[in-house]
Amino acid sequence: MDFNSKYEFDAPPEAVFDALTKPETVAGCLPGCEALKPLGDDRYEAAMTIGVAAIKGRFRGTVAMRDMQRPDSFTLHVDGKGSTGFAKGEASIEIAPNGSGSTVAVQSSAKVGGPIARVGQRLLVGTAKMVADKFFACLRRQVEGNSSLS
Repeated sequence: MDFNSKYEFDAPPEAVFDALTKPETVAGCLPGCEALKPLGDDRYEAAMTIGVAAIKGRFRGTVAMRDMQRPDSFTLHVDGKGSTGFAKGEASIEIAPNGSGSTVAVQSSAKVGGPIARVGQRLLVGTAKMVADKFFACLRRQVEGNSSLS
């Protein structure tokens, strides 16, 4: 499953990068996120509940931030499993100046298996887009309304 999207922020790339790499902000904005605990070396243990169609499950796994180039880019590696299946993926995050603000480009690829994968590609991509849109809307409010993140 591939998912690509862009999000606009009325904030400089440094503020957006810092918010995207701050575990408290990420956990607070990610729908269904129950915990994001530091493991060291930009790795985190994550727990979240997510639903796709009639299938809802709790996932546990790890999230790692790699290739961090503040304020321009980083890569996320995600590996999780739960009673309704597994997900393993990677997302490339690029942040570019755009006038007085920033544009965040997300390119991701994931492999999903188990019962949750049986709902179909279209529903999985739709759910991924919905979660990402909600996450970035929350993050935008945090970054644009809180100068302490910059």
